[in-house]
Amino acid sequence: MQRKSKYVFLIVSLVLLGSIGLVAFLLRVRVDLTADKRYSLHDSFKQVLQEVEEPLEVTLFLNGSLNSGFRKLRNAVADLVTEMQVYAPIKYIEGTKEQAKKLEITPTVIHERQSDGKTVQTTVYPYAAIGYRDRLLCVPLLHNNRTISGEENLNHSIEMLEFLFAETIHTLQLPDVRKIAFLEGHGELNERDVYDLTVQLAQYFDVDRGVIDKDASVLNAYKTIIVAQPQSKFSERDKFIVDQYIMHGGSVLWLMDGVRFSSDMLAKDGYTPIIVQDMNLNDMFFRYGVRINNDLVQDMQCLPVPVDVSQGDAEPNFQPLPWTYAPLLLTSPSCPITRNVMQVKGTFASTLNAVGEDDGLAKTLLLCTSSASRITPAPGKVDLADFTSNPSAFKWSYLPVGVLVEGSFPSFFAHRMLPDSVENMLPLLKQSVETKQIFVACGSVARNDWQENMPLPVGYDRYTKMQLGNRDFLVNAVLYLAGDQALIALRNKVVSLRLINDKQAHLQRSTIQIASITLPLLLLLIIGFCFNFVHRKKYI
Repeated sequence: MQRKSKYVFLIVSLVLLGSIGLVAFLLRVRVDLTADKRYSLHDSFKQVLQEVEEPLEVTLFLNGSLNSGFRKLRNAVADLVTEMQVYAPIKYIEGTKEQAKKLEITPTVIHERQSDGKTVQTTVYPYAAIGYRDRLLCVPLLHNNRTISGEENLNHSIEMLEFLFAETIHTLQLPDVRKIAFLEGHGELNERDVYDLTVQLAQYFDVDRGVIDKDASVLNAYKTIIVAQPQSKFSERDKFIVDQYIMHGGSVLWLMDGVRFSSDMLAKDGYTPIIVQDMNLNDMFFRYGVRINNDLVQDMQCLPVPVDVSQGDAEPNFQPLPWTYAPLLLTSPSCPITRNVMQVKGTFASTLNAVGEDDGLAKTLLLCTSSASRITPAPGKVDLADFTSNPSAFKWSYLPVGVLVEGSFPSFFAHRMLPDSVENMLPLLKQSVETKQIFVACGSVARNDWQENMPLPVGYDRYTKMQLGNRDFLVNAVLYLAGDQALIALRNKVVSLRLINDKQAHLQRSTIQIASITLPLLLLLIIGFCFNFVHRKKYI
């Protein structure tokens, strides 16, 4: 009777477990028990997927013979698409190299060393194409930061998958292409100087350039405007038009220099004077809660430059020396704009301060110097021969260079006379609707170099061959200002990197192998002994 009850209990348990499994399969119930929630979609992404009205087509080109790292990336994409199919109709396709070539996708060449010492070269296409209705966008899956290891790059690429897919699908769903503009007319960076940034932003926006002139409504059609390193003063009329654009909900990315200097003189004579930079904007910025200081920061954490250290008539001997006027600006890990963005390259950066503590505006630090910095006030001089590396001279820490300001801004013209000759004015507002602005006291962060008549990525340093975080920072900043905060918040997702210690594994290889074989067998013997002991005690 006791044995019969045991069989009945076993049958009931199996039926119950099978029923639970069947229901879970039919209802597609999944429980993510991982600590970093790597298999769960962000609520913002779920909302984007639920707004999809027609089937999406996802084509993955990362196929063929792949190493373990790229297989992990491919599997992560497949898992993500499977999870996405719960919330939207999605067709998943494995693309071919021929299809990738037709889309003009640039392949990635991988060099791997095998156990016999030979190096094998493999070509892969780490991209996915997402099609919706009559539009198609390609998504780069591989994040390539030369300053970190390959495993860390792949891990960061997996972290970014959800953000990249969400951002792309959101862009495909937009009925109208949003517009942004670079302001001109004050000596700002020209099209050649911001070519790379313009190309990156063109994936999300219709990018224009133009002068403000007299029309007060000229900026109304734009989600965001960018003021990139102006060199001449803003007129009161231009200030008024920008001010009222902000009052009616517009957002601005200000990339400003705190001092004036001559790059040509520095290259020719080896030094340049630095003087106060007055764009006639300080009073307006003060009303918006920010003051850009007339100084330069020097930082021990900086880029090197080649310097000839030879003596007399000896052969030139160029050695890398730290150029403290080219700081590597730290990015805030707590803000979605700078989350997972590496250091930003800045040349001749100034400091800024948040003012007006009780103005009701939220101010978030985005960029700052390192813990070993110093300040050179204007007027002064920058000399190429100045390679001061005495740590005691760099006593300042974390000087702010970039800040995000959000809230309801007071109008600069609330109690001032309005400028003449302004046309097509909207109703004058003395307090803005909820909006946001970003202030960066370094105009050069948006400038790209050129090499052999080809543009280099913004933030790329030719001497060290490092790609810094300028491009990611600027694109994220514009997306945030244009209203994509929810999507950028997906950057907060972090997948823990759990790597094997190669050195330890090699040293303890035999021990690990023996333990891997004997411990399961030993555990099995203990379980069998305990089961046999209990069985004998109970039934014999």
